[in-house]
Amino acid sequence: MKRFITGSFLVLMSILSGFPVQAGKSLDEIDRESFAAKYTLSELPGISMIPVLSVDTVRSPESLSLDGIWLMAEGGDEKFRLKDVWTDAVEAVVPGSVHTALLMNRIIPDPYIGQNDSIAEQQSYKTWWFSKKFTLNGLLENPILSFGGVANRCTVWLNGKKLGSHEGMFGGPDFAVKKYLKKENTLVVKLDPIPQMFLGNWPPNANESWKYTVVFNCVYGWHYAQIPSLGIWRSVKLESQAPVEIEAPFVSTRSLQGDMRLAVTLKKINAPLKGKLQIRIVPKNFEGAPQFFEHEINSSKKTEQFSFDFKIDAPRLWWPNDMGEQSLYDMTVAFIPRNGALPDVEKTSFGIRTIDMAPFPGGEREDRYNWTFVINGKPMFVKGTGWCTMDALMDFSREKYDRLLSIAKSQHIQMMRAWGGGLPETDDFYELCDKYGIMVIQEWPTAWNSHNTQPFDMLQETVVRNMKRIRNHPSLVMWGAGNESDKPFGPAIDMMGRLSLELDGSRPFHRGEAWGGSDHNYNCWWDDAHLNHNLNMTSPFWGEFGIASLPHIESVRRYLAEEKDRWPSRPGDHFRHHTPIFGTMGEFGKLSQYSGYFMPDTTLAEFITGSQLAQVVGVRHTLERARTLWPETTGALYYKMNDNYPGVSWSSVDYYGAIKPVHYFVQKSFAPLTGVLLFDRTNLSSQEVSLPLYLLDDCRQLNGKDYTVSVTVYNDRLDTVVCREFDGHGELETVKKLGNLNLNRAQTKSTMLFFVVDVCSEGKRLSRNYYFTNYEVRRGVIMSMPRTEITMKRDGRQITVTNVGKLPAIGVYVESPGYAHEFIASKNYLWLNPGESQIIEVNVDYPVCVKGWNIN
Repeated sequence: MKRFITGSFLVLMSILSGFPVQAGKSLDEIDRESFAAKYTLSELPGISMIPVLSVDTVRSPESLSLDGIWLMAEGGDEKFRLKDVWTDAVEAVVPGSVHTALLMNRIIPDPYIGQNDSIAEQQSYKTWWFSKKFTLNGLLENPILSFGGVANRCTVWLNGKKLGSHEGMFGGPDFAVKKYLKKENTLVVKLDPIPQMFLGNWPPNANESWKYTVVFNCVYGWHYAQIPSLGIWRSVKLESQAPVEIEAPFVSTRSLQGDMRLAVTLKKINAPLKGKLQIRIVPKNFEGAPQFFEHEINSSKKTEQFSFDFKIDAPRLWWPNDMGEQSLYDMTVAFIPRNGALPDVEKTSFGIRTIDMAPFPGGEREDRYNWTFVINGKPMFVKGTGWCTMDALMDFSREKYDRLLSIAKSQHIQMMRAWGGGLPETDDFYELCDKYGIMVIQEWPTAWNSHNTQPFDMLQETVVRNMKRIRNHPSLVMWGAGNESDKPFGPAIDMMGRLSLELDGSRPFHRGEAWGGSDHNYNCWWDDAHLNHNLNMTSPFWGEFGIASLPHIESVRRYLAEEKDRWPSRPGDHFRHHTPIFGTMGEFGKLSQYSGYFMPDTTLAEFITGSQLAQVVGVRHTLERARTLWPETTGALYYKMNDNYPGVSWSSVDYYGAIKPVHYFVQKSFAPLTGVLLFDRTNLSSQEVSLPLYLLDDCRQLNGKDYTVSVTVYNDRLDTVVCREFDGHGELETVKKLGNLNLNRAQTKSTMLFFVVDVCSEGKRLSRNYYFTNYEVRRGVIMSMPRTEITMKRDGRQITVTNVGKLPAIGVYVESPGYAHEFIASKNYLWLNPGESQIIEVNVDYPVCVKGWNIN
């Protein structure tokens, strides 16, 4: 982020909006001044780095991973646990959690099944010991014992010597251990129990001890899971420390022409800062020639921070999803001491891209942040979702991340908000977001004003460690202080803002979310509002909104276990336990309300379908209305992508990985090119209506081309009520209102209405969107339309579905029974006119079948 928005951006926003833009003072600028940073790192003067033909080939300092099988035991005092033999131990995998080890050893049942979570929760309130024996072959230079993350308070011994204690789960502790190491070594770690602080606030049964430490807090009883995480959850390793240490090199983009800045700190361990600093840059995911740079260092200081400028030839840019390629570069930074001592080497990846924040069309205001994201000089409407920490038991495998983030990419997601209920996210998460073009708002682990009670030093350590760890990722576009604090002020917030400048300065920082122009809204669900509310609500920027729904039926039956065939639900049963806040806040009634708009509740399957359709309606219409309001509305992030625990939630992919229908409808709503109708109510029966029709073309695909947008309306007999075409010629607009679709009372008098919007150009249909209304007239009517027939042909992982009947086919989808947790379709829930075919790509070789809302 630049300190001042340039005049050219203000002029551009004025042209886009049609409103005059007056330069003023934004909340961004006011905040930056109030944080009183000593400097802004990305704006420090730079030293030109000399290009060279090659650099020295050097190896990274030696390291020894201590990951793998450890021993774990419950309780016992220090004297007993520092003995060589534990007779009561079980094996545990590190990285991992106490609960995962107990489950692996069949000491506790699956915490995600039924109400077994209460058994797992009790394990969080016990003392646990871990032990690892390892052999050291050869010497490590100035060895450091480094813990990537321990949840949450630990004490560490090496060969019987107490090294120290640490609290705060997002990095550390680190210990210099040269004088304690032997050939054969024993490492012992004690994990203190999670404190029990049931204070009776919201929700009344939650453990509020998270407000007095630094953890991911959504597993403490307020967000589906009540299993406070405990374990050595990140890697443990012994690392050599070079005589001169390179500390967290930071790469930022100065211009899109390849002008770059490298900020690096050199630290004397036991040699002077005299030698060569060399960098090697190689394309990571495309073909290209490497480049090399060098600079002589001759400093008398013990620690010095340097800023170097260098230029990448023929730069290729990193773009958000759907806007271009995600070009990435690998960088190796090496310091080679003049005296021939051991070099230090750091490796990182980066992308070339710029972030500027422009104001809303009315200009800069002191009560609003500049909320228009300008990426690589291009203002954009941001299409996004929320991101939830993946697992209460801390299974953060790369495979799980990849599945979820690849699904997000196919949903046309361009931004995720890693909220203050969760993690400063892992390296795997950020590497995959870089790959898939998903921008990230990274919040620190605070929520609901907890920054006032969490230990300042602990928060500061979390910010410093993790900001340095992830700041090179081009996908990271904003820092945030935390989630839903209504008073985001005070020393902790100021510290976060100051460090965002002193350790970065290339990205904006927001002191809270929702704050300064963004909104969260849950009138639908928590306030029992009708779905019509979500059809009409607007915001300059949506940080959160949504409606909860049930997961895939296979997932529901999985966590209901022995109660999977019990219906209807009863108070206290597994079904109600797996609703938000464990069924204590009237959740079943809310679920019945929204599901009941669509379906009867005579079977579990119907109840699930109804809730999922309500989620579709409650999310997709808000997203589409927001897109049509660009540039007055600059982005919409619905809540949310994923879950940390199986049950009723706002996610589009459930905990086990099964995809809900809302994913496929958001895929249509967020498509770069699509036509959308705006509805202000869900029931149009026997009413005169005028529905605005918009063409959305984010990438200007239709620029310079003739096009036709057709709208066809069908009644409950699937007869055509109206068919109207809107012709045009593509220009530079990304949002264009084409007119209104007008219907009279006779045309809307039907127990169901369907609206199909096709965008065509040069003889091809380029997109299809469709809608359904009037379903409240009679429960279940949406599934009782006249029937048609679909055939399916499979060629490997390519499925061709064809409507061979005489009527349109509605909600056509393919699935792989028994494998919903693995299955992904490239598209689903299709509308097929008679004779039409569609090809669907799937990711599995298992048998698949085709279904639909009116298929025989």
